Amino acid sequence: MAPKIFLTGATGYIGGDALYSIAKAHPDYELTLLVRNEERGKPVAAAYPKARLVYGTLDDVDVIEKEAAAADIVVHTADSADNVPSATAIAKGLTAGHTSEKPGYWIHLCGTGILTWYDADNKRYGQAPLPDQKYHDIDDIDRIVSLPDTAIHRNVDKIVLGANSPAVKTLIVGPPTIYGQGRGPLNTRSIQVPMLIEYTLQHGYAPIQAPGLTEWDNVHIHDLGDFFVLAVDAALDPSKNSNPEIFGPKAYFFLESGMHRWADVSRAIALEAARQKLIPEPIAKEIDFPHFGTNSKSVAARARKYLGWTPKSPSLPETLPEAVAFEAKKLGKA
Repeated sequence: MAPKIFLTGATGYIGGDALYSIAKAHPDYELTLLVRNEERGKPVAAAYPKARLVYGTLDDVDVIEKEAAAADIVVHTADSADNVPSATAIAKGLTAGHTSEKPGYWIHLCGTGILTWYDADNKRYGQAPLPDQKYHDIDDIDRIVSLPDTAIHRNVDKIVLGANSPAVKTLIVGPPTIYGQGRGPLNTRSIQVPMLIEYTLQHGYAPIQAPGLTEWDNVHIHDLGDFFVLAVDAALDPSKNSNPEIFGPKAYFFLESGMHRWADVSRAIALEAARQKLIPEPIAKEIDFPHFGTNSKSVAARARKYLGWTPKSPSLPETLPEAVAFEAKKLGKA
């Protein structure tokens, strides 16, 4: 019997790349994909003719529950960090459809936005990270799984972590800034870096949240895709799926392969946009731009230690020329 995987978010940037990676690594696995409607499903069905599509939104909890109950593994990426009804339905479905002899596995996408809580709570924008704002996903695991309720994504994290039982095993993956071109059937574009590029091309200068000292980590979308394959493989490997460091209430994986200051990214975008003759001069200006004013610092030791995750894609700066050209074309400026 081929393993059964239920994946949400096939039309999204992360879910699309996760689907690409899993299907490429395991073309024989039974894939069930949740998509909003038949129209959204057409490019997915064309790219993955062997997959079974089920239709519904994240509020269609009966559909989600039923598919989670029937699946060996649930890979949840569709608004997964913040959507309460879908997380609750997955927890319910996995519990109903599995036993301690045959547990169900839940690979859940969160994000290191959860680590920005201190700056957000204290309206501390543009400042350098404090020592306590760095979270090592093995050494600091107790801090990570007990972050304050004010942290973004925390309400859903609690649903996932609370679902653990002899019949349900969870793994949370929290990537930081994701960059690079996705390989999914629909959305292949990330959010943060394109937002900075778009602003720069439309205003003629790159924005920096004063005083420009905030730091984040980053990971290439293809390295994130590789992680989903490793996580699926671990769920099917008896030597790994019973290890509480890989699946369980402390199985929380960060994924970083580089770090950046947002101010440096903005300056690099301005330089590249000017080089491509999209803006007159490579100017960056300090403005009030709190979206890029908080710190998110993570150390991805768990994926490297327990799953042998090895990022091998180009760095964020190396992808900027292509990213700037892509946004310029999208805006009709190229």
